[in-house]
Amino acid sequence: MFTRRGMRVLGLLAGVAAAGLCAVAWSQQAQTFLYGTAPEASEFHFTRLAYQSRNGAGFGRRGRWLTDWPEAEQHLLGGVDRLTRIDAGEQGVAVSLTDEELFDYPWLYAVEVGYWYLDENEAARLRDYLLRGGFLMVDDFHGSREWASFMDSMQRVFPDRPVVEIEVTDPVMHVLYDLNERVQVPGLGAVMSGVTYERDGNVPHWRGIYDDRGRLMVAMNFNMDLGDAWEHADTPWYPEQYTALAYRFAINYILYSMTH
Repeated sequence: MFTRRGMRVLGLLAGVAAAGLCAVAWSQQAQTFLYGTAPEASEFHFTRLAYQSRNGAGFGRRGRWLTDWPEAEQHLLGGVDRLTRIDAGEQGVAVSLTDEELFDYPWLYAVEVGYWYLDENEAARLRDYLLRGGFLMVDDFHGSREWASFMDSMQRVFPDRPVVEIEVTDPVMHVLYDLNERVQVPGLGAVMSGVTYERDGNVPHWRGIYDDRGRLMVAMNFNMDLGDAWEHADTPWYPEQYTALAYRFAINYILYSMTH
């Protein structure tokens, strides 16, 4: 016969065991996601950049590069399928900058880049990828401190190219949708706090790096969280207006990357 204390201990052990099983299942799923190939032959795949983090895991002990996975890509890919004629894959894929498959994908998404770290070899690979026609979208980083951390690695990629504000008249803002308004797209946590910003990132910025022909290579959604807007597309208390706007920006970026 178990005492009340014994029952509590058994309950704790059962909880630990369940958490362990969930961690193992998640780890196996993440390994497949990271090292697997594209699940089907489509003309577009949501491609995440797997990178080293300066301070380890993010939310839920995942790597920060996996923030909002897999709901963000699942919802966004559904929107791409509904709103365009692009033959998009139903699942996302991931690559690191040292993977041979990197150059198979014209569009690359990196999240929480305020915590990324690129060494010299990775920076050279990303530079080569971008100069050969690749497109990088970075998202979900906020405030002066995260900007400085992001730029520490980005300057290893392009030490001689300026970061500039993307003008409203830029072609990327008018590929499919005319994006003339500059509305800050917040994360869910900010929305629940009654604001649209995090840290000292009060003002949203759309910044970029261009090649010698004027092609946008890197689109920086600074002081915004488009990934959360995709992830929470079906969350009742996340405002639909932000999800709709985040879809439009992503689709413009995707179409631009496939046509420029």
